[in-house]
Amino acid sequence: MTIIRPNRPAPVGAEAVPDSHGLNLFRADPTLAALLPLYLQGDLLDHLAPHLDRLGGLAGGRLADLAATADANPPELLHRTRRGEDAQTIAYHPAYREMERLAFGEFGLAALSHRAGVLDWPAPMPAAAKYAITYLFVQAEFGLCCPVSMTDSLTRTLRKFGAPDLVARYLPALTSQDLDALHQGAMFMTEQGAGSDIANTAVTAAPKPDGTWALTGDKWFCSNPDAELAMVLARPEGAAPGIRGVSLFLLPRTLPDGGANRYRILRLKEKLGTRSMASGEIRLEGATAWMIGEPGAGMRQMADMVNNSRLSNGVRAAGMMRRAVTEALFIAHRRIAFGAPIVTLPLMRRQLAKMLVRAEQARSMVFQTAEALRRSDAGEPGAYALLRILTPLLKFRACRDARVVTGDAMEVRGGCGYIEDFPDARLVRDAHLGSIWEGTSNIVALDVLRAAAREGSLEALEAHLARLRAETAQPLEGLEAATARAFALARHAGGDGGPALARQAATGLYNVASATMLAWEARAVPERRLLGAMALAHRVLPRDPLAAEDTPIPDALLPDPGA
Repeated sequence: MTIIRPNRPAPVGAEAVPDSHGLNLFRADPTLAALLPLYLQGDLLDHLAPHLDRLGGLAGGRLADLAATADANPPELLHRTRRGEDAQTIAYHPAYREMERLAFGEFGLAALSHRAGVLDWPAPMPAAAKYAITYLFVQAEFGLCCPVSMTDSLTRTLRKFGAPDLVARYLPALTSQDLDALHQGAMFMTEQGAGSDIANTAVTAAPKPDGTWALTGDKWFCSNPDAELAMVLARPEGAAPGIRGVSLFLLPRTLPDGGANRYRILRLKEKLGTRSMASGEIRLEGATAWMIGEPGAGMRQMADMVNNSRLSNGVRAAGMMRRAVTEALFIAHRRIAFGAPIVTLPLMRRQLAKMLVRAEQARSMVFQTAEALRRSDAGEPGAYALLRILTPLLKFRACRDARVVTGDAMEVRGGCGYIEDFPDARLVRDAHLGSIWEGTSNIVALDVLRAAAREGSLEALEAHLARLRAETAQPLEGLEAATARAFALARHAGGDGGPALARQAATGLYNVASATMLAWEARAVPERRLLGAMALAHRVLPRDPLAAEDTPIPDALLPDPGA
C-alpha cells in the first residue's frame, strides 16, 4: 500500500522542536468541559467554569514552571537553628510554597469538600468538583497533590471517627485557606516490618493520666513529615497481637500548650519522583496523641482515609495520563518528519489512539467513582458497596496504565522527551508512585475481592453497569457477554480460583466497566462510544496477534490541543 503525503519541508533549528509551554490545559481538552455537565449540577458548573479556565492557564504556564523548579530543588531537613537551638524544620523552595498557596489557598483543594465559601460557593462541593480541579492541577504538579489529598482525607476521617472536642479544635485549621493558619495532614502507617502487612505494627501506645497516649517507635515512610497533624497506627500496651490489636491515633506536631511534641524526623528520602514534596522517617519518643474511634479498630478506621487517598491516587494518575496525551498530540500535530506532521503517519496514529484509550478509561472511572462517593455520603442504599469496589479498581488499573501512557508520550517527543527540559521525564518518574503508595498493585487487586466478599460490591457494580447499558443509546456489540464473563472470573477468583487470579479479575472488571461508562458518556461526547469500543476490542475481547488488521483512526479522535 502506497501512502501519498504532502511534501512539507521541516523547520530548521529551534523551530523544529514543538513546545507546548503556555498552553491552557483546560481549553486544550474540550472533552473535560463537555463531560462535566453529566456529573455536576448546572449552576455549580457555571460557577466553576472561569476557575477551571484560570487553572488550565496556570497549569500550562506559571504552575508548570513552579513545579519544574520545585522538582529540581527538593526540600532539605534542618536540625538546628542558626543560633544553635535543637529545632527541626524542613526548608522548601519558594516555588513549592507558591504552589501550596495556589492549591491550599486560592483553590482550596483540601477544604472545598468540607465547608462552604471555597471559591465563593455557598456550600461544600461534591467530589466531582474537587476531582475536576485536581485533575487539572496534577497535570502540572503531582508531588504537592499528596499533602493536599492527605489533608482532605485526614479531615474526612477525623470528622467521621474523632471525638467532638478534637473535631472542634482542629477542623477550622485543617480547612483554612490562610497558609499561616492552615494545618496540613499526613498519615504515618509504614514501618520497616509493616508495610502492606499492618498486623506487624510495632509502634506502641501507652496510656497517660490525662487520657492521651504516648507513642514510641519508628515509622519508616512518612510523606509530609512536618505536617501539623498525622493519623498514626500503633499498638496499645497489652493489646492483642495482629491486626485486631492496632488502634488509630491523631498526632499533633505542636501540643495544645504550644510546646513541640516528642518525635523527630530522622532523615528525608531521596525518591525517584515527587521530589518537590518531602517524605521522611519518623522516630516517636513518647509523643502525645489522641486515640481516634474504638480501641483495636485502627485499620478499619484508617481504611477510610486510605480509600479516600486511593481514589485521589487514581484521579492523579488519570490527570497525568491526560497531560501526557495532550503533550503527545501537540507534538504530533507540529513535528514534521518525512514531509508531513507525524500525526498523519498510520503507526503514530495507532500509538496515539492506544494512549488515548487508557487515559479516557481512567477519566470515566474517576467521575463515575466521584458520583458514587457523593451518593454514598448522602446515604443512598447500595452506593457504598459500589464505591467500595470502584475505588480499588481505579487505583489498581489507572495507576499502572499511567506508567505506560507517560512512557509512550515520552517516546512521541523523542530524544527531547528524555531530558528534563520538558515535562515528560517528570511525568514518567511521578507515574510510578501511584501503583506503590496506599497499597501496591497486588494489595489493591486483592482489595477488590475483599470488597466483593464483605460488601456485596460485585452485585452493586453489576447493577450499576446494567443501568448504564440500559441508558446507552447505542450499546457496544459484545459488551454484555464480555461483562458476564468478567464477573464470572471475579466470582471464581473470590472462590475456588483463589487470590492468584485477583489481578486478572480486577483488570477484567475495570475494562468492561470503563467501556460501559465510555459508551454511556457518548450522550455528551459522541467519540466516547468509539473509545469504549476500542477499549472492549483491544483490552477485553480475544484477538489473534498475528491477524493483519488495520483499524482507521478518525481525525476527530486525535484533535490538535493547540488549535
